Amino acid sequence: MDSPNHEFFMRRALELARQAWGATHPNPMVGAVLVEDGRIVGEGFHAEDGGPHAERLALLARGKPPRPGATLYVTLEPCSTAGRTGACTAAIIAAGVKQVVVGAVDPNPAHAGKGLEVLRASGVDVVAGVLAQECTDLNLIFNHWITREEPLFAAKAAVTLDGKIATRTGESRWITNEASRADVHRWRRLFPGIAVGAMTVLKDNPKLTARTGGTEWCPWRFVFDGLLRTVVEKNLPGVYTDAFRERTIVVTTSHGGMGYVRKLRDMGIKVWIFDSGTQRVPFADFRRRCAAERINGVYFEGGSQLVSEVLRARQLDYLMVYRAPILFADEKGRSIFGGMRPDRLDQAVRLGDVRHETFGDDELMRGRVIYPEKLVIDETAFGGRA
Repeated sequence: MDSPNHEFFMRRALELARQAWGATHPNPMVGAVLVEDGRIVGEGFHAEDGGPHAERLALLARGKPPRPGATLYVTLEPCSTAGRTGACTAAIIAAGVKQVVVGAVDPNPAHAGKGLEVLRASGVDVVAGVLAQECTDLNLIFNHWITREEPLFAAKAAVTLDGKIATRTGESRWITNEASRADVHRWRRLFPGIAVGAMTVLKDNPKLTARTGGTEWCPWRFVFDGLLRTVVEKNLPGVYTDAFRERTIVVTTSHGGMGYVRKLRDMGIKVWIFDSGTQRVPFADFRRRCAAERINGVYFEGGSQLVSEVLRARQLDYLMVYRAPILFADEKGRSIFGGMRPDRLDQAVRLGDVRHETFGDDELMRGRVIYPEKLVIDETAFGGRA
């Protein structure tokens, strides 16, 4: 079978995997298709943590043993350890499948390549690396979690051609188009947590839910508020009073006041308090707390000070920037990032493993954050050292 056919069936496996978008944490999304004589005869995808794996479901969907010469396509290397559902390599070998086409190799250093070795040792023809980049990109959060044992911190920005997120008066709705905003909701559905700063909550009163396909889903909603300014007003923000308020976590410091902490907790809202010499939450401590709570990904949506502080602290792992064909050309327009002052290009933050997508006239650039050897910080920004 030639390479173009391999890619055709792997793309179908990717489509299947995406049906579980955001529902498999802490496990990866995986899709599989069983092909006989150029025709799909079985499909499956991993739907939830603890559920059957994609390979087993594709084999079961066939309803009987596959024919000689059948090929199984799977977006991620089949597992070779028993776990809770049994080793997929054992199921493949027992079914008599003689060719397996794999997209991405298991990122877990303890398992990487072992499933392929087990299959080959049993006489299975293994073709690896088909649409590897797409299959790897599918599981950004899982890959980071399994290799670094910590959550992926990503930030989103919607900007003009000159990098502004609002006019000098603060108007920002809407810089990007409806298709871009729908894609933001898709990413919200992927991440277990969404984070915003206190001023964003006070100004915009966001819902911080994912609204896709006519349904509304609520992740963990983190509000970074070192002084608990969001609790002072009589009319509290919706994230403190709506039907999802028990999914809200206020992230603060001891400078906020225990009276406000008690008020929030009495309303059913969780409060994480971190030791800090200033009103700013230490992001490294926040990351460790997320890891302890098994929250393996957080999507920072703003405002500009919050995402800038995460970047200045070298705690931002991934960045997504939606750019619209709009130009302010105003130095007083509001920018998404600030607080650094590089003198040379080699002091700049860069992106790696960059992906590009278009949404109508808008463009999305996203990628892994790569820090220079030393960040040149503007110590006067945001009231002092980050």
